Amino acid sequence: MDQKQNVLRLPSERLYQDELEALRAHDNEAKPAGWQLSPRAALTFITGGKVGGTTVTPKYIGNRRLVEMAIATLLTDRSLLLIGEPGTAKSWLSENLTAAIHGDSSKVIQGTAGTSEEHVRYSWNYAMLLAQGPSESALIKSPIYRAMETGGIARFEEISRCASEVQDALISILSEKTIAIPELGKEIAASKGFSVIATANTRDRGVNEMSAALKRRFNIIVLPSPSDLETEVNIVSRRVAEIASSYELKASLPAQEAVMKIVTIFRELRGGVTLDGKEKIKPPSGVISTAEAISLLTGSMALAGSFGTGTITEEDLAGGLQGAIVKDEEKDRLVWKEYLDNVMKKRGSEWRSLYNACREMND
Repeated sequence: MDQKQNVLRLPSERLYQDELEALRAHDNEAKPAGWQLSPRAALTFITGGKVGGTTVTPKYIGNRRLVEMAIATLLTDRSLLLIGEPGTAKSWLSENLTAAIHGDSSKVIQGTAGTSEEHVRYSWNYAMLLAQGPSESALIKSPIYRAMETGGIARFEEISRCASEVQDALISILSEKTIAIPELGKEIAASKGFSVIATANTRDRGVNEMSAALKRRFNIIVLPSPSDLETEVNIVSRRVAEIASSYELKASLPAQEAVMKIVTIFRELRGGVTLDGKEKIKPPSGVISTAEAISLLTGSMALAGSFGTGTITEEDLAGGLQGAIVKDEEKDRLVWKEYLDNVMKKRGSEWRSLYNACREMND
């Protein structure tokens, strides 16, 4: 089997390899130092278009100006911070920007409570360190260190999940564009093209608030949730189709009506009010994001393909909704029951079978 086909999740530079090659072949504009594409070609990769005989699929559906601002930031000595609610495609945009500009999106630090300063700078192979003392061969380079060497882009996911002292290890790197290694009596200076794209979740605000000093080192772009129902349905439909193709799910894609219903439910629960603005709704405790809607529908496809007829049923959707919404058993079950009885039940025959399936699952 082709190794590419046997990988669960391909990085963007491999997933969209044909598009990137077509863009490079037709890109006659000047490329900044360290960049594989010109800024306009990178924009086309993210927002979609036509290059020669190749159709470039849009990777981010939203405000084009925000993407232009993100690319413009990476042309300067400033790093980029993408902020937004869960499911606003921060990580997806970060990965695809890196793939377009540098051709390698693998230099990633995943921010967690356990992320240490060594993950940001460098660490040591302690067996070699004890055997021969500090040396180049004993040095373990962080993703940021490797990006500085190659003039590439390092990604720092969920930076606000890290402790403050870990975040602040970035300040000197972003200011001076160097990493000092006192054990070896040297420092590494960043090659041209080096930058950092960080992401932060607004739901994590207050967990480890970023210092003002660190924020000043970034250009900050806030990615909004999809502005309207049609845009979110479009995003969900596209991503479900891409994921289903990658996973080779043995089911047909969800009907547009099913996607519309799921996105409607999510938008109303997320916003705390029905789309027509006539009735207030108690929101659940968990995150009801676009990413959750995508996951729900791909999970429904897996159910239908493995244990059904290959066509998504209302029962498949109901099971996914139950898992996505009822995160806190006591509180969320009541919130979901109120939504079913006060909103969905009143929507008539088109919603009746989904309502019945959801009620049966929630009882």
